Amino acid sequence: MTRISAALALTTALAALSGPALAQSQGDMTFGIGLGYLSPKSNNGTLAGAAVTIDDDTRPIFTFEYFIRDNLGIELLAATPFEHDISLNGAVAGSTKHLPPTLSLNYHFANNSAWTPYLGVGVNYTALFEESTPLGTLELDDSWGVSVQAGLDYAVSDRGAVRLNVRWFDIDSDATLNGAPIGTAEIDPILIGLSYVHRF
Repeated sequence: MTRISAALALTTALAALSGPALAQSQGDMTFGIGLGYLSPKSNNGTLAGAAVTIDDDTRPIFTFEYFIRDNLGIELLAATPFEHDISLNGAVAGSTKHLPPTLSLNYHFANNSAWTPYLGVGVNYTALFEESTPLGTLELDDSWGVSVQAGLDYAVSDRGAVRLNVRWFDIDSDATLNGAPIGTAEIDPILIGLSYVHRF
C-alpha cells in the first residue's frame, strides 16, 4: 500500500499545481493506447509451503472512456496478455498469462491549464490461463477485486493528450497442483501506464 499512497500523493500535488481545470463534457468519448508496466507486490504469499515471487511484465494497454456527466467518466481498461514467471523460494517453477479487464468510474479535475489530473475506482476481473510448470498440472483461479487509480493528462492538442497513470489491483488467485490445493497467490500489482488519449 506504500506505493499506492506515494502515487496518490504525487497526483494530488500535481493537481494542486495545475490550477483551475479544463472541463470534460457529458457525452465525450476517449480512446487511449500505450504501454503498461505491471509489477506484482514483493511478497506474493505461499504455495506448497514455499515463498512465491511473481515477476514483472510490460504490454500494450488500451482504454475507452465515456463521460456520463461533465468530468465524470466510465472507463474500460484492456490489454494484451501479461506473462509472468512464478518462482518458489527464488527458483523459477512455472509461468502464467493473464488478462486484467477493469471497469472504473473516474473523476477528472477540471482546470484552465494543459494538465488534467484524475482519480478513479473500479472493479477488476483477472483471467489467468496457460499456466505451466514441470511439477505437474498447475491451475490458478480467476480473480475479482477492486482497483484504484490516479492519473494525469497533458494536452498536446484540442483533442489529444499524453497520459501517465498508476493503478493498483486487488488480485488473489487460489492455486491447485495436480488437483490438490496448494495455497493462494497474492499478486496485488501496480500498473504504471503511459498512453496517448484521443477525444471524440
